[in-house]
Amino acid sequence: MAEPAHTTATTEVAGHAPAESHEPTALGLTPTGWVALAMIAVFALFIWKRVPAAVGRALDAQIATIRRRLDEAAALRAEAEALKKEYQKKAKAADKEAKAMLERAGHEAEAIVAKANSDAEAMIERRTRMAEQKIAAEERAAINELRASAAAAATRAAEKLIAERYDAKADTRLVDEAIAGLGKS
Repeated sequence: MAEPAHTTATTEVAGHAPAESHEPTALGLTPTGWVALAMIAVFALFIWKRVPAAVGRALDAQIATIRRRLDEAAALRAEAEALKKEYQKKAKAADKEAKAMLERAGHEAEAIVAKANSDAEAMIERRTRMAEQKIAAEERAAINELRASAAAAATRAAEKLIAERYDAKADTRLVDEAIAGLGKS
């Protein structure tokens, strides 16, 4: 039987006899060779078990989920902007109505001044105050109505989103995923 091969290197140090150094080998491979062989085996195992494809599929699934969420967020934003525009239009209409009411009150006051004497001046002052208070009350009522309408719309939108996203099936799926996640830990 043949002896295992050993690599022998001789070095001469100035003024000294040559020194031999032996690098150990096993089955003809040095430690560096064994490390390279092990790395090749690990990479071959990864490729054989299709690890890169599984990582790619997982990344693709996450990308699809993120895209879907971005699309949902864009739709929600568009809906919110539409609601905002609608309420701005209603607020402008309420302002116009308030101005029209002020104009009507002013014309009414002028007609009373033309017809009445000194008592009419007191009446005009009283009616003007009443009209301003009424306008202020109408403005507050319009604003409160707009706020209530906005709150109701937001509530309906939230209920719709929650109903669409989280039904009993989704709850079951989330619980199953959480349990599976605990099992992996």
